[in-house]
Amino acid sequence: MEISSRNVVEGPSRAPHRAMYKAMGLNDTDLAKPFIGVSHTGNEATPCNIHLGRLSLHAKAGVQEAGGTPREFSTIAVSDGIAMGHEGMKSSLVSREIIADSIELMVRAHQYDGLVGIAGCDKSLPGSMMAMARLNVPSVFVYGGTIMPGIYEGKQVTVQDVYEAVGSYEAGQLTLEALKNLENVACPNAGSCGGMYTANTMASISEAIGLALPGSASPPAEDPRREKFVHDSGRAVMNLLKIGIRPKDILTFEAFENAITVANAIGGSTNAVLHLLAISKEIGVNLTLEDFERIRRRTPHIADMRPGGYYVMLDLDKIGGIPLVMKSLQKKNLLNENQVTVTGRNVRQNLDEIKLTFTDDQKVLKPIERPIHDVGTLTILRGSLAPDGAVVKVAGMHTTEFVGRAKAFDREEDAFEAISKREIIENDVVIIRYEGPKGGPGMREMLGVTAALVGQKLGEKVALVTDGRFSGATRGLMIGHVSPEAAVGGNIAMVKNGDEIRINIEKNSIDMIVSEEELSRRRKEWKPRKPNYERGALAKFASLVSSASEGAITKPKW
Repeated sequence: MEISSRNVVEGPSRAPHRAMYKAMGLNDTDLAKPFIGVSHTGNEATPCNIHLGRLSLHAKAGVQEAGGTPREFSTIAVSDGIAMGHEGMKSSLVSREIIADSIELMVRAHQYDGLVGIAGCDKSLPGSMMAMARLNVPSVFVYGGTIMPGIYEGKQVTVQDVYEAVGSYEAGQLTLEALKNLENVACPNAGSCGGMYTANTMASISEAIGLALPGSASPPAEDPRREKFVHDSGRAVMNLLKIGIRPKDILTFEAFENAITVANAIGGSTNAVLHLLAISKEIGVNLTLEDFERIRRRTPHIADMRPGGYYVMLDLDKIGGIPLVMKSLQKKNLLNENQVTVTGRNVRQNLDEIKLTFTDDQKVLKPIERPIHDVGTLTILRGSLAPDGAVVKVAGMHTTEFVGRAKAFDREEDAFEAISKREIIENDVVIIRYEGPKGGPGMREMLGVTAALVGQKLGEKVALVTDGRFSGATRGLMIGHVSPEAAVGGNIAMVKNGDEIRINIEKNSIDMIVSEEELSRRRKEWKPRKPNYERGALAKFASLVSSASEGAITKPKW
């Protein structure tokens, strides 16, 4: 096995380096062992991550027991829930790149031999996995765990309910006292938002793609099993180092197919499309939007999960978690079973070891022979409004065809103000543009906007189309990731109020009904806008970022 850390600590010339380590309490025995980075995104910005520093201690113990020397370090994480609905959300997607960059730099600088990555809030999961792909050192990802649902008036609630309640309050359908009471109970403890939103979707994907231990995605943050999974991940990375398995061996095209399959089966977040494209670019796998649509059409939707369904991650955990989902998919030969995983075994061997059976006394997971939908939920649309693609999640959605008139806004705040003033009515198509990867920059999520529409009972009576993104908690006819984006002259920039917009989910189409002559005239009149930021991290991101259709990754301009 290759031990890069020897470059740092062996030989007389490395005496200063060893002295630095000894200042931190290590001895010669510790220095003779492989060095394993234990990264986490723990902070006090969000309940998703507040406990991760504590969890990292269990990963370090696992590494030590298996004969390694762990080196803990942390990186940033933005709270999507707290950044939502204002200027702060522009920093969210940017943080994914900074997380990946910072983990990469720490491992490269100190020549760590392996990596355990612990993450909680939305962007910290793909950011950690992107770093693993770049570094290609033996790596295990482990999720910080889901939050427990709150209980309000005898029903399970999540932060999604609070966002939608704001819309109900503004529509006069809910009192301020009721809103406050819901706010007080919706998020009871540590952990990531409880439905099949982005964090839980990406945690599920980490299992499906083979970077995380089987069964590790679903136990809650404060469940004792979470500590055991983190501990076992520390042991697992040492085994990968011993047998020579690296992310390049795990993150194959077939592994990405498994991830897309599971994401569709569970009704996962649209952000999964963006993040899987980004991870694939880091490892050198040629994944495209066409692959997402191909796999969606063969994959049944079987998990009745929020926001499109009824249940939360805790409910899925109680019946067996992602392994039970994968066993169900296995019955229909929908998984690539020979793909190696962080256990050192392949998908089939992992599933054979897990003694779970499907039972009819639960309602979370439908029999694969009688799914919720015959096809998956992450639908790719194309057309004159989105020539390079757009994404919509159809879980829980009943509208498959929509024709309406555009009401265009150049920033999220303006759209939210119009919604709050009840200026959006049935059959409107709300266009929010210049919020893409480059234009925002940062491709803001718009849960405040979408939840307000749902709260006003307009979730499927209007459509919302944006070059920005949506939270995993979004539901309704909400279409995001429109590419090319407005900032680079995409057709979404050419939409005018009153234009007819036609959306057909079954035909995968989204079109603006404007003649080519008129569109050509508008293009000639269009001028690029001045960047919203001219210095700092957001300006750097805007100058380097690719299209959402490529994962919105930052690419050097040589």
